[in-house]
Amino acid sequence: MNQQHIAAIIAITSLAFSTGAMAQNMSKSEYKAADKAIEAEYKSARTSCDSFADNARDICMTVAKGREKVAKAQLKARYKPSKEADYDVNVAQAKADYNVANEKCDDKAGNVKDVCKKEAEAALVRAKSDAKSQLKTTEAIAADNEKTIDAHMKAKEISEEARHDAAVEKRDADYAVAKEKCDAMAGGAKDLCVNKAKVQYSK
Repeated sequence: MNQQHIAAIIAITSLAFSTGAMAQNMSKSEYKAADKAIEAEYKSARTSCDSFADNARDICMTVAKGREKVAKAQLKARYKPSKEADYDVNVAQAKADYNVANEKCDDKAGNVKDVCKKEAEAALVRAKSDAKSQLKTTEAIAADNEKTIDAHMKAKEISEEARHDAAVEKRDADYAVAKEKCDAMAGGAKDLCVNKAKVQYSK
């Protein structure tokens, strides 16, 4: 699928989901109205996808669904702001991006398709790890209200641990991608590729 085709898909689905401009403080009735508006915009975007065929239509539908989920997460974060709500927005965006990337892989075949899917999975892991690390760090800072030395050290420890866990998860995901690329090779070349990946990602 060429870039112009993909750009057309993005353009169609970008016409909807304009909830980002809403005010942060809203009543329950305003929230429900906005939620219904998102659902209506999603249905409109899905209808627009009918102008495409085959996997292009699947991609368009996936983009529309992802935008709906992100818009709903953003709406909830504005209605009831919290660290957890911000985390949910980040995860919703990560999943939406993954689903679209994964769907695009269906235009490929063989090892190229396998690598494409592994790269999509790795991107998802990286985004979710960063979101989790950000949440833990924010929670640690919020818990550091007393400003005591012990509280400060504990907050720093939690933050560093979160960043370390995120780094490990992302390294594992990147190793899976590198290993998948080696499957396109054979014999000594494949062994060399796998060993190089193991060294690079400390496996």
